[in-house]
Amino acid sequence: MTDKIWKYKNKSLNPEFVSEVSVKHKIPKVISTILLNRGIEESEFKTFLKKSMRDIKNPNLMLDMDKATERIIKAINNKEKIVIYGDYDVDGITSTALMCEFLSGQGADVSYYIPDRKDEGYGINIMAVNKLFKQGTKLLITVDCGITAIGEVEFANLQGMDVIITDHHTCKDRLPTAAKAIINPKRTDCDYPFEGLAGVGVAFKLVLALAIALGLNTTECFNKYIDIVTLGTIADVVPLLDENRIIVDKGIKALKRPTRPGIRAIMEIAGASSRPLNASTVAFAIAPRLNAAGRLGSAKTAVELLLTKDENEARRIAIELNEENKERQLTEQKIYDEALELIAADPNFEKKKVIVLAKEGWHQGVIGIVASRINDLYYKPCILISHHNGIGKGSGRSIPEFNLFDALSHCESHLTDFGGHSVAAGLNINMSDLEAFTKEINKYADEILSDSDMIPKVEIDCPITEKYITLENARMLSCLEPFGMDNDKPVFSISGAEAAYISSIGVNNKHLRLRVVKNGIFINCIGFYMGEYENTIHHGSIVDIAFQIDINHYQGNSAVQLILKDIKPSCQA
Repeated sequence: MTDKIWKYKNKSLNPEFVSEVSVKHKIPKVISTILLNRGIEESEFKTFLKKSMRDIKNPNLMLDMDKATERIIKAINNKEKIVIYGDYDVDGITSTALMCEFLSGQGADVSYYIPDRKDEGYGINIMAVNKLFKQGTKLLITVDCGITAIGEVEFANLQGMDVIITDHHTCKDRLPTAAKAIINPKRTDCDYPFEGLAGVGVAFKLVLALAIALGLNTTECFNKYIDIVTLGTIADVVPLLDENRIIVDKGIKALKRPTRPGIRAIMEIAGASSRPLNASTVAFAIAPRLNAAGRLGSAKTAVELLLTKDENEARRIAIELNEENKERQLTEQKIYDEALELIAADPNFEKKKVIVLAKEGWHQGVIGIVASRINDLYYKPCILISHHNGIGKGSGRSIPEFNLFDALSHCESHLTDFGGHSVAAGLNINMSDLEAFTKEINKYADEILSDSDMIPKVEIDCPITEKYITLENARMLSCLEPFGMDNDKPVFSISGAEAAYISSIGVNNKHLRLRVVKNGIFINCIGFYMGEYENTIHHGSIVDIAFQIDINHYQGNSAVQLILKDIKPSCQA
C-alpha cells in the first residue's frame, strides 16, 4: 500500500522516566513523551507550555541594534525621508506594514517601496535605489531582504543614502558591510539566542528596540502589532519554537478579536471568521490571499489592506485579493500540468535526484508553489525556472535531507545570484548555463543523498492504544499548539486494527473515509488525497495506521476523528 518509512522519534524512551517527569511537571504522560521525543529538555517544559511574554528576549541582544536605533531616531528628529524597502511575500508585506505604521506613529517622514516580482525580482536593485535617491530618500531600511546586497548598498552610500538591513535569510561569506547596521540573527558573529525569527520577527525586534529607546510602553507596542507579526511568521514557515511560539500564540488570540479593518475583511472573505482559528487557518486561508497580491499583481495592495483604517476600503481590497487568489490557483494548476508533462517526457527522470524544469513564460509569482507541489509528489528537491530572452529566474523547494542553500552554494559558478534557506530558495541563471547547472546539482545530490533519503518519511511521536482516543485527550493536546514547522501536530500509530468500513469520498473520489475497530472500540478516520486506498483495503483487512487526532465539529456536536498520514498492512496480521 505504501513505501513510506515510519520513523519513531524515540522508541527506547524509558517508561519509568516518563512517569517521573509527568508527575514532577503535573502533565499527562503522552505530553511528556512527545516533548522528550522532540528533544525538549525538562528545564524547557515550562517555557514551551506556558508561552509567556516574560520569555520574549531583549531586542538589544541583537548585533547592530544599537546602531540601527540611533540612526533611525536621528532620522525621525531631523525629519529625514525614510523608505522601508520590503519584499512581495506575506513576510515582506507584514514587515513593511509594521515598520511604516510604527515609524509614522513616531512622527517620521516614512514611505515604502516593494519591487515588482516580474520586472525587478527579489531584493534591492540599483534602479530602485537610484529612483528613491532622486525622491530625496536619506535612510533606507530593508525588511526581509538585503543580506546579500553588497553592491547595491555601496551604490546607495555613493548617493548619500544610509542603509539599515533587517533580514533573516542565510548569510553568505561576505556581508554588505557598507550598511549602517546589519540586523540578522543568522550572522555568525551575532550572539542572539534564537536564529529562527521570520523577517517580520526581526523587524519587530527593531520596533521593540526603538520603543525602548523612545521610552514607549513595550507591552502596549507588543500587543498593538502582534497580529501583523503573527501573519508573517506563520506564512513564512519558520520554526514554531522559542519566541515564535509566543508570538504566534499571542497573535492567534489577537486575530480572534481583530481590530484592523483589513484583517477583519480578509478573514471574512476567506471564511476564517466562522471556524476555529489556528496557525493552520492562517497558513491555508488568510496567507494565500495576502500572497496573491505580490504573485500576480502589486504587493502594495496587501500592504494597504493592513494599513487602512477605512472599513469600506478594506472590504474592497479584500475582495480584490480574493479574486487574484482565484486567478493564482488557475495559473498554478496550468504550470503544474505543464511541469508534469515535462517530467513525463524525460526518459532519465528516475535517475535524477533533483528535479530542474524550465519553460519560457511561466509566471514567476507561482512557480515556487508549483515546485512545492512537485516536491511533495515525488519527494525530490524541485527547482522551477521561468525564462525570457535567455535569462531565467527560478524558485526551489527541498526535502529535509537536502539543504538547498548549500546545494546552490556548491553550484554558484553556474548562477548569477541565489539566496534563501535550507528548504526554500530562489535563483537567477543565464539559460546557457542551465544544462551545466542541472548536471552539477544532480552530481552534488548523488554525493549527499542516499537511496533511503529519497523515500518519504512519516515521523511518529509514539504508538498509543485505542483506549487513548477520546475527546478529552484530543482537547488536551492543544497545550502543544501552535503547530507548524519543527513543532508539527503529533502523529501517533496503532497496530493491528481491523478495517470495518472503507469508502472514497469527495470530488473525483480523492479522499478516503475509513472506520477501524480494535478490541471492540470503533474509530472514525479520514485520509485526505488517499482515495485510491479503497482499491487496496478491504473489509476485514488488518492494518497499521499513522494519524493525527482531530476534533470534528458538525452541527454543534464535537467528535474525535483521526486524520490519516499513512496505512500499512499490519505487522501483527
